Amino acid sequence: MAKQTCLLRGALTVGASIVFVLAWSSGFIAAKVATVDGSMWTLLLWRYVLLAAALLVACVATGALRGLQLPQLRRQAAVGAFSQLGYVIFVYASVAAGISTGTTALIDAVQPLVVATLVGPVLGLRVRGASWLGLALGVVGVALVVGSQLEASAAPTAYALPVLAMLCLIAATFIDRRRPNDLPILATLTIHVVVVVAALAIVAVVTGHAVPPAAAGFWAVTAFTAAVPSLLAYGLYWWLIRRIGVTKLNALLFAVAPTTAVAGAVAFGEEFSALTLIGFVVCAVAVTLVLVAEGRGAGPDRQAAQTAQTAPFAHRSAVPALTRDGGTRPRAPRR
Repeated sequence: MAKQTCLLRGALTVGASIVFVLAWSSGFIAAKVATVDGSMWTLLLWRYVLLAAALLVACVATGALRGLQLPQLRRQAAVGAFSQLGYVIFVYASVAAGISTGTTALIDAVQPLVVATLVGPVLGLRVRGASWLGLALGVVGVALVVGSQLEASAAPTAYALPVLAMLCLIAATFIDRRRPNDLPILATLTIHVVVVVAALAIVAVVTGHAVPPAAAGFWAVTAFTAAVPSLLAYGLYWWLIRRIGVTKLNALLFAVAPTTAVAGAVAFGEEFSALTLIGFVVCAVAVTLVLVAEGRGAGPDRQAAQTAQTAPFAHRSAVPALTRDGGTRPRAPRR
């Protein structure tokens, strides 16, 4: 009986991991679909309106916002402005500019390498040599992938957009790590999403894209982006952290990039050459170097509760936190 239970638990974890990668990857694919025929501002606005409504109802039911102080509100509003608003806008803009979904996801996937290596010294954290080597290899891998697609529809300058998305996450990480965050995770999420709704509402009204179309297809895509790459992927993210630990979860997050690239090639005919594949392999080696070094020096995964808050509900929704040895690790949710 114990053996059967162990096998069932293992099968459940594997299945959940596969669903997690597919759900997270779907956010980039949805961005491609959303920017083909309509305005990204309309879809993003109503996607976050749905999320905000659900979160506010949950906060009222649980009292998660009770005792919220103005300094906490200001700081989490700033974190949300970068980790949610800035990030998702630049992701959608990069896809709309013609950059392949796989490349956008890849640049996003190597963001923890940049955080661990460059933001660590800013926060006074020790950076391991493997992190520097991993960052260098990650840059080479991204350059190979981008180089393999420069003849595609995107202008070379457009590749600054996913980089800006990555920088938004780094800025959010830095702001969030300056002081400890004692808010419940639900309260933090709600603040982030409400900030996004307020900003997107202004942009959508000014640009004339606030009124949603009546087409069923629009609402289907909007509901999908709210439910799958947001709620489902994020729920599995926290479940898997407790199940397999943060190091293996970071490896799964990197698996999102090639999964997205393959899906983009099949669904949209995006470029996926031998050079693209080599670039992904180089990036995989880079991520592996950092994860192995982190796993050796970071201690048990149960210490994750001592690290920084994540910022969910973007495509790459977890803002990595910095451990004292320069690794990246998200904080477990409050129970």
